[in-house]
Order: sequence, then C-alpha cells, then structure tokens
Amino acid sequence: MYAFEYHRPATLAEAAQLASGNEDAKILAGGQTLIPTLKQRLAQPSDVVDLGAVAELRGIREDGDALVIGATTPHAEVAASAVVKRLIPALAKLAEGIGDAQVRNRGTLGGSICNNDPSADYPAALVGLGATVRTTTRTLAAEDFFTGMFETALEPNEIVTAVSFPKPGKAAYVKFPNPASRYATVGVFVAETGGGVRVAVTGAAPSVYRWTEAEQALAGGLDPAALDGLTVDPDGLNADIHASAEYRASLVKVMAKRAVAACG
Repeated sequence: MYAFEYHRPATLAEAAQLASGNEDAKILAGGQTLIPTLKQRLAQPSDVVDLGAVAELRGIREDGDALVIGATTPHAEVAASAVVKRLIPALAKLAEGIGDAQVRNRGTLGGSICNNDPSADYPAALVGLGATVRTTTRTLAAEDFFTGMFETALEPNEIVTAVSFPKPGKAAYVKFPNPASRYATVGVFVAETGGGVRVAVTGAAPSVYRWTEAEQALAGGLDPAALDGLTVDPDGLNADIHASAEYRASLVKVMAKRAVAACG
C-alpha cells in the first residue's frame, strides 16, 4: 500500500516550499526512476512533489554563449530541438540515444542527473562540456555536482532548475550501449572548449569522470591516433554481468577514439 501525500504545484516557489525542510519528501520529474522504486517498495516517502506542472522548469533557449535547458525538459525535446542541433549537435545525438521512445518522452534532463546512475548518458555531457547546474539555492559546476554512484552534491530536496552548457568548438559522444536498456556500458564525451579538450567517461566507473591523460594527449589536436599509446587501468572500474572491469577499460579507449574521430 502506498501512503504518501501527492502534490502538483504550479510554480517553482510552491514546489520549493512543499519540499523545504521535509527530508522524507521525494521530488518527481519524469518518474523513470522514482515510479519503479515506489513499485518495488524501495522508497517510502511521506510526500511526492510532482514538478510536471511547473512551466518555468521546462524549455530550451540560447543564452549568450551558452545553451540553457530546463530541468524538466524531456530527452525527446532535447533530441528534436533545432536550437540544440545548431549549438551542440552532439547533445541532441546523445539525447536521441537514451532508452526507448517511452523513456525519451517521459524522462527528463534534471531527473537523469539527480539520479546519477553510473551508466547514464547526460553526466558525460555535463562534465565533458563543463556545464553549470542551477538549483533553487545556488549554481554548481558539473564536476562538483556528481559525487559518487547515485550520489550528487544536492542538499535534501534542493531542486535543480536548469543546466547551462557552454557552446563548444567541436564535440561528440559515442557509447557502447547495453542492447536491452541502451544504458552506456561505456560512453565517452569529447569536447573542444575554450579551456582546452575535455574527455568525460560514463558507465566505466561508479560515477562520471574526466580522463585527464587523454585530454593531455589531445592537447595538440583532435587526432584519434594521439590516444594510441594510452592504457586504462581497470582497477576500481565497474564489473557486472554485462562487462568486466577489464572489458570496460578497453572500451574507454575504443569509445574515446571513436568520439575524437566523430569530432572531425
């Protein structure tokens, strides 16, 4: 039996007030993680605050040198957006490869990054592009936002409102998908930014991370051959029924080379 109070606020201020000070409340965005968790009785919130009616949390816009995407914007809208395709086509392609049609139409950017599944795609884009996460109380650099497996720097019921992605010179995302879920067994996002080349890896470790050795190797230019002499240590990488740590270590380099080639 479910025993919680359901709330559907119309404004962000109302949503923040409902969630404030209630550590037993859960925020509902697209529900792609929370609903299955509730069904399995793995969560027993006192309140569920549904953000679906908060219009100010949804949308895509160009803001100076950045692309800003609202937290409750579904993956399908990101994939189809002409603005995203013009400014950061790699991000549109990433969104197009998430899950299946149902997941893409219900799942949201904010929900995905707040859940921080180790095999999710969006964390690689945020870290690879040097994005900034905006919340109801502050802004966080992507590298500070993701802290561990299914863990973020969010305070209890702090609400993500949007993500700001700086426009890169070139960027590409390539993943080796699980054939059933399309989660990334390993995914690599490569971006040429004003601060240099950034290489972000998802799926391989407990949380997204930057492959700094690859970034240094690519400092002279986006050439896949620059990564030939690198190896990835499997120690500490994920291992499960889908792939061993050693296999994931090999995939990191393979996916990185493909992503660099795709930047061309």
